[in-house]
Amino acid sequence: MAAEKPVSKPEKISINLSTADFALQHYVAVTTAGESVGLEQLFAEDFSQRIQASNIQTYYGRQALIKSLKKQQGEILNCKTHIKIVEKSADYMIAKIVLKFDSFSMTDLVTLVYENGSWQVSKSVHSYQ
Repeated sequence: MAAEKPVSKPEKISINLSTADFALQHYVAVTTAGESVGLEQLFAEDFSQRIQASNIQTYYGRQALIKSLKKQQGEILNCKTHIKIVEKSADYMIAKIVLKFDSFSMTDLVTLVYENGSWQVSKSVHSYQ
């Protein structure tokens, strides 16, 4: 009889979210470049997202967004990204991210918070032009 090796769980890869800038850059990589590492670590437990398009508003919670982003792993958006820090303090940051596509643009207003030793995305509001 052959001895069976115990099946080990894959190790979780920890990402560096020690600064707001690292967390923001990782968020941009997740949303535009198909990065899927550290999604659970990046989004706060109380994360919420609101998408406004014309007169329609759609809301997403943390689990729904993480599930969607995992499906988009490796997909790179064909857009130019512009980031502006709107406000920054020791424990929160608000950033405006504009994604410019050929025929439209999307603005993402993102709130990051510093809790329990790392930065996380707590809120995102999208609008389209």
